[in-house]
Amino acid sequence: MPESKRRKRKSRPLSPQAQQAATKTKEPSPTWYVALMAGLMILGVILVLVRFIFQLDQFVMFIGLLAIAIGFAMTTNYR
Repeated sequence: MPESKRRKRKSRPLSPQAQQAATKTKEPSPTWYVALMAGLMILGVILVLVRFIFQLDQFVMFIGLLAIAIGFAMTTNYR
């Protein structure tokens, strides 16, 4: 069976701003960012466990889940 020809992409020159953005490398995340991110997730897990072990109010669980969510959201910016 014959194969169809592939289309060639049109090459467009990049604007100066796009060239700078493409060549600009981001620096790695600082150590405090990683420590804060991991600390929030660990603290959140501990708070959720403490809520169930000591049968505390659900407010403690919501704070723990919020800490986990913030720590997880910070992972999207991690480099």
